[in-house]
Amino acid sequence: MQIESLKVFCDLAESQSFTKAARINQVTQSAVSQNITTLERIFKSLLVERSKKKFRLTREGQVLYDYSKQIIQNYESLHNKMQDLKDIISGTIRVSTIYSIGLHDLPPYVKKFMKSYPTVAVHVDYRRANQVYEDVSSNMVDMGLVAYPQRDSKLEILPLRKEPLVLICHPQHPLAKQKSIKLQALAEHKVIGFEPDIPTRKALDKILREYGVDIKHVMEFDNVETVKRAVEIDAGVSIVPVGTVTQEIAKNTLATVEIEDGEFYRPLAAIYKRNKVLSPALKQFLTILKDTP
Repeated sequence: MQIESLKVFCDLAESQSFTKAARINQVTQSAVSQNITTLERIFKSLLVERSKKKFRLTREGQVLYDYSKQIIQNYESLHNKMQDLKDIISGTIRVSTIYSIGLHDLPPYVKKFMKSYPTVAVHVDYRRANQVYEDVSSNMVDMGLVAYPQRDSKLEILPLRKEPLVLICHPQHPLAKQKSIKLQALAEHKVIGFEPDIPTRKALDKILREYGVDIKHVMEFDNVETVKRAVEIDAGVSIVPVGTVTQEIAKNTLATVEIEDGEFYRPLAAIYKRNKVLSPALKQFLTILKDTP
């Protein structure tokens, strides 16, 4: 029995999915099943109740998971310690991120990191917010990048920075002629928004409620790129993170208008699994993410 076998078992227990466990370990689902069968034969115990309706560890499976997790964490700590002693930073960092951060905020940090640590590969997956949390919780990735981080007892949250929110419109839109407006003015215009389950949309809805503003969403999208395209064709106005429209403002395909009511921000954060043994590479990557690019 090898460490890898115990890791596959732990990944299966945490993801509760043979498919995900296979993806995490880059093996086939059949290999995961065979791995579990081998462990059951070694310990002469049923470890997983194989039901189509619900995944569940048996009592023996839970005991094996608890001890295996300790073994894997100790092994990873040993491996990382040996790298520290040799002053080696290498390997792969798997990142799951929402689209806006991955496309606009992350690239300069990855560039800076790769320049300092060229032997580390950074693999980035672009996902919806709820999927980022799922990826981190199930060990599909090493860390996630989200906006408006949600507290979770199983996750560590590393606050990064607060990004200003800005009102955008077409350069020929009537609002573009104004230096600033109050949020209440949005009630008179068509608004392009994010879908209701997107964290930024939830935060904006809360702000508008606090200011007593009732707006009309004419379009709703799940990512900022589509929101911008809709505003560029003058389908309406929107409020988005300022870092996502830098290029459009420079090209004059979008215009920004100051909001008089106050300064509003979108908090960004890195998340990773609580009690996770951080590799030297991941530690350095998190350090760079906290700095300015």
